[in-house]
Amino acid sequence: MVTIEIDQPKNLLVIRYRGTITAGEVKRALEEVRAALPKLNTGFRLLADLTDLESMEVACAPFLEKIMDLCNEKGVATIVRVIPDPRRDIGLQIMSYFHYSGDVRIVACETLAAAMEILRAQS
Repeated sequence: MVTIEIDQPKNLLVIRYRGTITAGEVKRALEEVRAALPKLNTGFRLLADLTDLESMEVACAPFLEKIMDLCNEKGVATIVRVIPDPRRDIGLQIMSYFHYSGDVRIVACETLAAAMEILRAQS
């Protein structure tokens, strides 16, 4: 399951990945992100929480890349990823080099608590 949340007062987009993720789920998430982005301002922050991710189909990659492109076009400033196990990175770091501007700050954390601390420090 992929869930999308926005916190407009904090100018924050949250994407959570839980369980085994299919391409269809990420395609739906792409449309939810597309609908959410107009509600955020340039310079928004993105929290990608992979805490409960078990696995993801390779076919998800094109939809993940499009989400990255849309966030980059909207002007994402900071991306904080919660990746408790480095094997769960699913290629996000590599894709980031191709889909985000060089000035986008990307931070990986092992826990959600650490990620929230980083986000609090920036607000």
